[in-house]
Amino acid sequence: MSLIGDLYLTHPAWIWAGLAAALLAAEIAIGTGWLLWAAAAAAVVALIEVFGQLPVTAAVMLFAGLMIVSSLTARRYFPRRPRQGEDINDNIARVVGHEGRVVAAFQDGVGRVFIDGKEWAAELEGDGVLEAGARVRVAGVSGARLRVRGV
Repeated sequence: MSLIGDLYLTHPAWIWAGLAAALLAAEIAIGTGWLLWAAAAAAVVALIEVFGQLPVTAAVMLFAGLMIVSSLTARRYFPRRPRQGEDINDNIARVVGHEGRVVAAFQDGVGRVFIDGKEWAAELEGDGVLEAGARVRVAGVSGARLRVRGV
């Protein structure tokens, strides 16, 4: 018998644990998210092998089944792409809904507001006049300006 076959027959849990570690290392290197579930499936098979030895075909079938189920479940319940407006790097969209104060009176519906420790260019949503110090709430974003309304 070959060296790997003899090693598998004597230490199957270590073979599966090594496969799990290799898949996890590859996942860390490429970061796709797909190999994580294969690594988890190999780790589960390794744990099962510790408590009772499975035939090789049963272990491979268990690994394949776990990998398919975990990958499809992860795809369903852990979406990879953030939903619209949930980009954590979009500092302007994050302030929507926050409250702040008017820095200088709005003229022609345009002014500046102080929100979350920063001064922003803003435009008034709707009609009205906002004086310096008035409280505002961010209603949305229009280009690089915040759309605000009085509170």
